Amino acid sequence: MTQKIMWQPDANQVAATRMTDFMNTVNAQANQQLTTYDDLHQWSVAHSDQFWSQIWRYFDVIGERGERTVVDANKLPGAQWFPDATLNFAENLLRFNDDHMALVFRGENGTRQQLTYAELRHEVAALAAAMKADGIEPGDRVAAMMPNCIETIIGMLATTSLGAIWSSCSPDFGVQGVVDRFGQIEPKLFITVDGYYYNGKQLDISEKTAAIRQQLTTVERTLVVDFAGFKPQLSAGWAHWNEYLDRSSTELTFTRMPFNAPLYIMFSSGTTGVPKCIVHGIGGTLLQHLKEHGLHTDIDRDDVLFYFTTCGWMMWNWLVSGLAQGATLLLFDGSPFYPGPEALWDIAEQEKISVFGTSAKYLSALEKADYKPAESNQLPMLRSILTTGSVLAPESFDYVYRDIKANLCLSSISGGTDIVSCFALGNPALPVYRGELQCRGLGLDVQVFNDEGQTVTQQKGELVCRNSFPCMPIGFWNDDSGERYFNAYFARFENTWAHGDYAEITAHNGVIIYGRSDAVLNPGGVRIGTAEIYRQVEKIDAVLESIAIGQRWQDDERVVLFVRLREGVQLTDELQQQIRQVIRANATPRHVPAIIAQVSDIPRTISGKIVELAVRQVVHGETVKNTDALANPEALEYFRNRPELA
Repeated sequence: MTQKIMWQPDANQVAATRMTDFMNTVNAQANQQLTTYDDLHQWSVAHSDQFWSQIWRYFDVIGERGERTVVDANKLPGAQWFPDATLNFAENLLRFNDDHMALVFRGENGTRQQLTYAELRHEVAALAAAMKADGIEPGDRVAAMMPNCIETIIGMLATTSLGAIWSSCSPDFGVQGVVDRFGQIEPKLFITVDGYYYNGKQLDISEKTAAIRQQLTTVERTLVVDFAGFKPQLSAGWAHWNEYLDRSSTELTFTRMPFNAPLYIMFSSGTTGVPKCIVHGIGGTLLQHLKEHGLHTDIDRDDVLFYFTTCGWMMWNWLVSGLAQGATLLLFDGSPFYPGPEALWDIAEQEKISVFGTSAKYLSALEKADYKPAESNQLPMLRSILTTGSVLAPESFDYVYRDIKANLCLSSISGGTDIVSCFALGNPALPVYRGELQCRGLGLDVQVFNDEGQTVTQQKGELVCRNSFPCMPIGFWNDDSGERYFNAYFARFENTWAHGDYAEITAHNGVIIYGRSDAVLNPGGVRIGTAEIYRQVEKIDAVLESIAIGQRWQDDERVVLFVRLREGVQLTDELQQQIRQVIRANATPRHVPAIIAQVSDIPRTISGKIVELAVRQVVHGETVKNTDALANPEALEYFRNRPELA
């Protein structure tokens, strides 16, 4: 069944996109006659060496490209992209040095700060000089537990200007969660804040920071940003941000590094053990983000780019790369619902946000709160909404076009920390189909495999990538043999990246994601993506959110659905019947849960993703290995020893 087209660019809009300009450039320089996005995508996959070289040239990457584009292109893992190239990440993000606004910060408490590109460069120079004097060298790790504020971006840019490696998390992480991450990578410098604001509260984290600092034994200096006004007294080896910066230094020099030198260390969610440390390279991250921002999102200097994210989610790293396009980045820290659901939309109106990024859960919660930005806010500049983190239900497409804005490109995007970018994402030159991601990313041979490892379309299966690409991780930290890295992505299908998403390629080459494949339900041997159930259940007004698992039962598996309901609502027999009827009518009888149970909360990671595997472990009486990865680990208790599951 072909899904409804929700939005379609007209011929003038298509012609004006950088995607079209890039295709015309390829036609002229590579002697092609490409006319559609599918043509361009097929060319980019069949000639990936030419494609990535073209991206380097088209976006005028600063650095030495070298002679070779790729060595062992067909080896997964093992391909080496641009093995002779040298460049610096910060140098490419700070290519502009003028009075155009680079960063605007809006805090939950009403704070507003801003920096132009020239001012940003000056601040980065001051911090980089101090860090260099403190002994920070290429390859050293700088770890930050920070809110999404201007100083965090200055910290990352100063770190990477020196060829050092950046890693960050948000200040709401617990002590063990931070130590489990940063303890593995042995940072030399630790950057943090005195406290932060969330949901109307001013939270002092000085005790937590001291406990973390005590366990990070390799840290030689701790830098504290006065963010929440607590003004802590600091001991030896600690310094206040403003006192630490070397204001006498105005010249910013960049240490150019090999293309595949480490840039970021990012972490898996860590709910099944200590988080994996995923190492991303300088050049691959830069090229992929240039492609995604410049072509797939059509960002340029006129844009105000916003993504609601913390510094513990890869969307922060993705957002920051918008500086390379010369755009204005809008940073927000706090609760998106404080003091009410209008919080982010008032900012969008005031700051003239043109590209608004958020999570699928946020849009769902906004609709449940019955907030309609189209009625409350003037959003003439808004031209694109991006959403990721979980599957965007078709009903959320309806909500966006009905209650936010009819004339915009809604791009559901999907990839992850593993590639610090997207496998499937948006395209301003293509229509938006209800419930679908618009396209597969250029240069990536993304397919869906059935259980036999055969490519299928219009069938559900494993999302894979059959070719190498520059932003594949360099590897995992402290995984010298590469075994853990290989087992994570390449063990299932030979010479193919298996991403762990349960997905489908549609008739018009869109993508539908049905959830994580390790959370797929299997009653009676029929595979069901959890998102197929969630989208039906959450149509019901009484249900705020839900989580489904497969429970081992009588030599088979049965579907168990847990629901969090609106305040004061109880799970009556009538409501259970309504839930089952909606699922049966809109999915299949196989999707109907055997058991429905009410819970007060649903456990999620700190980046907001619900954790089906952890709930499944609790239901089966197994130990959840790392509850410090969860934002609300206490919620697991709602699932333990449930009488209805005995």
